[in-house]
Amino acid sequence: MSCAQEERGVRQGEETRALRAWGAAGQGSGKRGSHLSRLSECPAVCPAVRLCCSAPSPNSSPLGLPPLPLPERFSSCPNSVLSPSKAPAMSARGHSPLCLALCTFGLALLGDVSRAVPMDDQDYYLQEITNRDHYYSFPYPGEEFFPFTEQPGEEGPIRAAETEEQPGFKPSRKELKQKKNNKKGKAILETPPDCPPLGLETLKITDFQLHASTAKRYGLGAHRGRLNIQAGVNENDFYDGAWCAGRNDPYQWIEVDARRLTKFTGVITQGRNSLWSSNWVTSYRVLVSNDSHAWTAVRNESGDVIFEGNSEKEIPVLNLLPVPLVARYIRINPRSWFQEGSICMRLEILGCPLPDPNNYYHRRNEMTTTDNLDFKHHNYKEMRQLMKTVNKMCPNITRIYNIGKSNQGLKLYAVEISDNPGEHEVGEPEFHYIAGAHGNEVLGRELILLLMQFMCQEYLAGNPRIVHLIQGTRIHLLPSVNPDGYDKAYKAGSELGGWSLGRWTQDGIDINNNFPDLNSLLWESEDQKKSKRKVPNHHIPIPDWYLSKNATVAVETRAIIAWMEKIPFVLGGNLQGGELVVAYPYDMVRSMWKTQDYTPTPDDHVFRWLAYSYASTHRLMTDARRRACHTEDFQKEDGTVNGASWHTVAGSINDFSYLHTNCFELSIYVGCDKYPHESELPEEWENNRESLIVFMEQVHRGIKGIVKDVHGKGIPNAVISVEGVNHDIRTGADGDYWRLLNPGEYVVGVKAEGYTGATKTCEVGYDMGATQCDFTISKTNLARIKEIMRKFGKQPLSLAARRLRQRARRWQRR
Repeated sequence: MSCAQEERGVRQGEETRALRAWGAAGQGSGKRGSHLSRLSECPAVCPAVRLCCSAPSPNSSPLGLPPLPLPERFSSCPNSVLSPSKAPAMSARGHSPLCLALCTFGLALLGDVSRAVPMDDQDYYLQEITNRDHYYSFPYPGEEFFPFTEQPGEEGPIRAAETEEQPGFKPSRKELKQKKNNKKGKAILETPPDCPPLGLETLKITDFQLHASTAKRYGLGAHRGRLNIQAGVNENDFYDGAWCAGRNDPYQWIEVDARRLTKFTGVITQGRNSLWSSNWVTSYRVLVSNDSHAWTAVRNESGDVIFEGNSEKEIPVLNLLPVPLVARYIRINPRSWFQEGSICMRLEILGCPLPDPNNYYHRRNEMTTTDNLDFKHHNYKEMRQLMKTVNKMCPNITRIYNIGKSNQGLKLYAVEISDNPGEHEVGEPEFHYIAGAHGNEVLGRELILLLMQFMCQEYLAGNPRIVHLIQGTRIHLLPSVNPDGYDKAYKAGSELGGWSLGRWTQDGIDINNNFPDLNSLLWESEDQKKSKRKVPNHHIPIPDWYLSKNATVAVETRAIIAWMEKIPFVLGGNLQGGELVVAYPYDMVRSMWKTQDYTPTPDDHVFRWLAYSYASTHRLMTDARRRACHTEDFQKEDGTVNGASWHTVAGSINDFSYLHTNCFELSIYVGCDKYPHESELPEEWENNRESLIVFMEQVHRGIKGIVKDVHGKGIPNAVISVEGVNHDIRTGADGDYWRLLNPGEYVVGVKAEGYTGATKTCEVGYDMGATQCDFTISKTNLARIKEIMRKFGKQPLSLAARRLRQRARRWQRR
């Protein structure tokens, strides 16, 4: 086979493609590119020279590269290619020895030049190849055993030092000294890291990218070592709250494979999430590698850096690396841990994946958005300014108002989007999104802010879908119900607030479960049929004790209740975080002896459809390949769940809304990460954008109409009932109503005090748009008589009183 044929074969191989990439990278780097171009100008030399000149002998590499095996297709190349000593023989065959010398000199100079260029200006893939020895580690003087050369997941032979349990391993004096020196870096932690999290918490890092030296059991494996992951109630073998090593010794590790070159900048750690045990790591080392075989520890002038870990199990601790390191793998090696516990940790890695234009897999999976929105986290002042900006852009369809104040006096701002903002239009349904009841669940807040920007822009652009929605619906967006709690989480920052910092109000109340428990009142009335106190199946009044000033009710909760009573909402969603599921009522179990039990409402079929409409249009909720966020797999119900079958809650906003108002309310958990990094916001917006719009459109499903008297005047507070559904609604102040129903044929009835009842059959179709179902009812005879008597200043006598007087007269005659 000729050299020309060999060259064609090489160009099809991986080796020559890599060389082309080097040449392309060097074209913009002065001399470096010229040397590569000169290398490619050796047409007379067999192309294997271009590959082999980087490794002149099978056992050595001047650039620090491991020896490259010679492919079989180079077997026909001249032997002079493989050995500089045979250059004369090559010259005799017509090949210039000067060309080979130029190849060797060019690559040597390439290595020198690349080392002199700052890391930010280099091609990182070229840097890895030319500087790879920088990331490899070698045994340090005085160290007899370096345990970090094992394959991920494999256990080497147990040495004598490992056979003894060391539950409270203490670092050496040298390590303690380095640890004290490292404390000086605490001031660095106040500076936000340049690189975002890799995605252990958001599940971007898959279970297959996590490895560990050992594990106590499957439920404590490396796949559970994710920041803020929560354990199940039973902490069973499948869902526990951390990675825990199988042994307590300084040779344990957990490793993350980034699957591409990454500039690692920091590590965030937590202890084990558990109700029954206390386990955390108090110090650790960090090592990096390019091949997961040879590892280099993060070092400073005095040796390996020993990073300070956690002092308890829930508060995250961030440590930035002294110098960012470029590698593919990163490994955490615990050096000490809580004396009465064991090696357990949850973690997140901060790093910037480096661009790889030749990697189709990463390009295909990168999420981008074309929407020109403000993708950032907004504090209270910035949120208010953003609302003003939207209102200034779209003054004809937006209005800013507040529903009350927080415990700290911050106004609870909302934005109304409608073609006639500020007034309720007869026949137009009202919808709301609220977020931030838990102040640390930030993603919902930002999604609502993005939604108001998006709707304004699309309305101005003439998007027919958005224009139709705004013209036919009055939409209310309340992004921050608990601004006091958000302020706490915002100050801690993304990834550092833990699972609960900022969850509660300033006075320690969970708003989401702070509403009056109307379920118990309804169920007690239904169970005691002979009870004198009858409770209606709708618009159940709030108990007096709840309205008293001494009741433990947050001011934010009272503001929401007043808002919901004032506006006749038909449908609403409260955005929460920490999971990826849509929960529908009831949220409270009916049996007092159970903590989980499916407890449906009379409108269960409607709620299930509403939940599915959001989940099915979300990019991830119904994805069967998706990993569960924490302990629950909601795929069996397509990303939806009955709240009571998940965990029972008394006084939830969903149950209160259903039993006290006409509004059907659902809880939408929009992401595993409560407070994602800013860099994740564009992808989260793409995940939820279509779902947010589709869910709003469901307000137009079912029947709607106006209940009027014979004079055409709307009748307020009339009761609308549907045969077979034990839950009624009431008309608004203008006599209009909206009743959410699935497609089908229904017998609908109406009744009002002083009016004759009426029924009619209304059919709900599959097409979007509520069926018009109006009623005209007349007053009863008794109501007419009362009206006439009041008109002339007389009160009609009741028949019962008249009969009593007649009996009294007869008794007197006797």
